[in-house]
Amino acid sequence: MKKKVAVAMSGGVDSSVAAALLQQAGYDVIGLTMRFNLSTVAGSKASCGAQGIRDARRVARALGIKHYVFDFGRQMQEKVIADFVRQYRAGLTPNPCVRCNEYLKFDGLLRKALGLGAQCLATGHYARITRARGTYFLKKAGDVKKDQSYFLYRLTQEKLKRVLFPLGGYTKEQVRRLADEFKLPVARKAESQEICFVPGTYQEFIAGRLKPACKTGSIVDSAGKVLGQHQGIAFYTIGQRDKLGIACGYPVYVSRIDPAGNTITVGKKEELMRARFRVTDLVWPSGRLRTRKLLRVRIRHLSPESAAWVIPGARGAEVRFKEPRFAITPGQSAVFYAKDTVVGGGIIEKVLA
Repeated sequence: MKKKVAVAMSGGVDSSVAAALLQQAGYDVIGLTMRFNLSTVAGSKASCGAQGIRDARRVARALGIKHYVFDFGRQMQEKVIADFVRQYRAGLTPNPCVRCNEYLKFDGLLRKALGLGAQCLATGHYARITRARGTYFLKKAGDVKKDQSYFLYRLTQEKLKRVLFPLGGYTKEQVRRLADEFKLPVARKAESQEICFVPGTYQEFIAGRLKPACKTGSIVDSAGKVLGQHQGIAFYTIGQRDKLGIACGYPVYVSRIDPAGNTITVGKKEELMRARFRVTDLVWPSGRLRTRKLLRVRIRHLSPESAAWVIPGARGAEVRFKEPRFAITPGQSAVFYAKDTVVGGGIIEKVLA
């Protein structure tokens, strides 16, 4: 009997090729698509919108596989969008893709897959999973330019053993060629890079959902001198340089956001170079780190990794970079690597020094 695998199909090239590869490998493949009811919010650009569902159906028909659409609108609103707005209102900078993976794709959708008799859920993410001595390890993709392990660090052992990443060893160029070879109807579809539920800027999106609206307040320098007025702390993030509405005669960046005092502090770039921060809500995919260890740490998706000591504690961990990094941002995820393996990660809570 063929092993049954469900593929999370967004209607994009990557998930479509993942489904085709698994079918070619002899699996009994079914397609699952999440409907978020975001068409009136994000229009046709969203891979998870109405057009994405139509494209996923076209691919399923081309492959001759069963296709199911599940309504995840409530989960998206409660677990991702509400948190997104709440975090910005608190002066933090969230990563909604991390939460979507944790709570929707690899929780709710995985359970749907298992309920349909599938043994695993596959996605079009660029990452790899290996197994050694009974333990599963999350690893970077073969194509480091496309690696998405940063967004997947919250996968636990229970999830890793039920997940497949068929594209882990491919480059994007190879995937495009495979889409042509498989004659998939989405082979030439453009890649979507935006947050699926944000139609314009995140500031515009948040402004439409803040009730009551954010209060204006002071923009100050590191000495406390008032330089201007901000439009609400929810519209700013650490390291931001543009749209500050102030002139200092030299470049300044947001260095601190104080919700209690309703103030934004700005400073020169060197004032944002920090080396220590605290991480909470930790996840250790392949086993908890018990003692301090020198690892490579990434503090945002597009940020290069840097050497840092990770020191686990009772309620989190302290991270100490060997060299200061620019704009360490509370609310973002910090992910720890040992070479190409994800050791763990969590949410940046506070910059220490």
